[in-house]
Amino acid sequence: MATVLVVGSGIAGLVAAIHASGRHEVVVVTKDVLGQSNTRYAQGGIAGVMFDDDRVEDHVRDTLLAGAGLCDEEAVRVLCTEGPERIRELIAFGVAFDRDGDGFAKGLEAAHSYPRVLHAGGDATGAAIETALVETLAARRVTVLEHTVLVDLVVTAGTVTGAHLRSSERGAFTVDADQVILATGGVGQLYPFTTNPAVATGDGAAAALRAGAVLADVEFVQFHPTALAAPGSFLVSEAVRGEGAVLRDANGERFMRALHPDAELAPRDVVARGIARAMAAQGGAPVTLDATALGADRLAARFPGIDEHLRASGVDWSRTPVAVAPAAHYWMGGVATDLDGRTTLPGLLAVGEVARTGVHGANRLASNSLLEGAVFAARAVAAIDAAPGPIAGHPRVGSARVVLDPRAADDDPGLPTDPVEPFSRSALHAVMWRDAGLVRDARGLELARRTLDRWSIELDDVVTTPRSVAAAEDRNLLLLARAVVAGALARTESRGAHARDDHPGVDPDQASPLAIVLATSADAPQPTTHPSVNGTVLAPC
Repeated sequence: MATVLVVGSGIAGLVAAIHASGRHEVVVVTKDVLGQSNTRYAQGGIAGVMFDDDRVEDHVRDTLLAGAGLCDEEAVRVLCTEGPERIRELIAFGVAFDRDGDGFAKGLEAAHSYPRVLHAGGDATGAAIETALVETLAARRVTVLEHTVLVDLVVTAGTVTGAHLRSSERGAFTVDADQVILATGGVGQLYPFTTNPAVATGDGAAAALRAGAVLADVEFVQFHPTALAAPGSFLVSEAVRGEGAVLRDANGERFMRALHPDAELAPRDVVARGIARAMAAQGGAPVTLDATALGADRLAARFPGIDEHLRASGVDWSRTPVAVAPAAHYWMGGVATDLDGRTTLPGLLAVGEVARTGVHGANRLASNSLLEGAVFAARAVAAIDAAPGPIAGHPRVGSARVVLDPRAADDDPGLPTDPVEPFSRSALHAVMWRDAGLVRDARGLELARRTLDRWSIELDDVVTTPRSVAAAEDRNLLLLARAVVAGALARTESRGAHARDDHPGVDPDQASPLAIVLATSADAPQPTTHPSVNGTVLAPC
């Protein structure tokens, strides 16, 4: 029996913990309460071949097309082939997907050639899945550490052997583990406008990078086209457009029809940039999503959560189009893994949004994210069960690589030399939105790199100060901002979610993953004096 430490409590972390609980001692670490994660906020659905007239090959093809030539086809086949089994498992765990008179209700979302998306509670799929998994986990013998943040991974002789953590109750401490599974989600909080919750600060990916793991495709950040143009960037599901809602500019014209044959149902990166261009042409004012043709009854029945939110805000979207704008939504990059979730470091696995499995390529197909979390979490635990001990994976990331060295000299005479303002989360947001957002170019990215390289957050601030949790998050965001900018500078083309004004075309020679590594082992976590707490002795919930 091994001790398995799972960091994160979305669909990927909970499925991993449930699968591991039958044979291993499991400790689950989560920054908030157990049920708070990106999964809970997923309004869309989960895609899978669950209908007799659908085909796995079609799901594979749709995923590859959306990925813009950067998907790992074998990983995509794993996702689409094993997905139905994982969906049936979710049903067994208690997820009640919506039904109509013929069985499961079919949902169509952008870039799918078939309405294979299942929903629960209309637009509450993520919440339904999260609730069912939390209840399932509660019946297992698993230790849960809530309000606990990952500070760094413990690396002993090249193998990950646990994690340094900090919680509001325990302070700084260490959990030893035979295997660590990262399921910490994405990097939405790199940007001021995001559909992600506050916990999405890239903790697992940053810790893995500091520990020496390889990251890949970090430059690919997907911006959801239709977040409400209001504080909080509340997500208006892509499924609304799948049901027939349309986008209109300030003149009431459907501008997407001129940009793509699929109009509002084009891939997300196309729609998001189309909206951005329309907003620029009308002085920055948001566009509108017009769902009035669907009618009040249909909107309330199909999208009860969105309907409730809008009406509570004083908006009757059955009569009035709603103002929307793009917001950071999903990270296609992350810790590079093989088909079983193993990273380049023995003892470390990654699943869900924190992982770069290769299934999303340059642009995630709608509703494949929940599926990926479930499929590869189950595979990761199966790999642990099959191995006698920690084994490094061999992710297929090719030879293209960026060495991230924020200490490098910056002597570009063509860039400003004035001192930058001190680091703050808002200052970081401003840099990333302006220079590494929806559309990029070399000058903006170089300015961003220069600014980011002048900021630093000391480890002592993370471990010892009153704002240590916020400092840990800021440290992670700053490192990953550097990685995103470095990857975006190195990829001199426009592909999927990565668009460069100065390189607007797709370069066939760059149709391969781009790896990110730290310059030297000196960037690895410094020794700490956290009291050691072995996961096997903590009281199970």
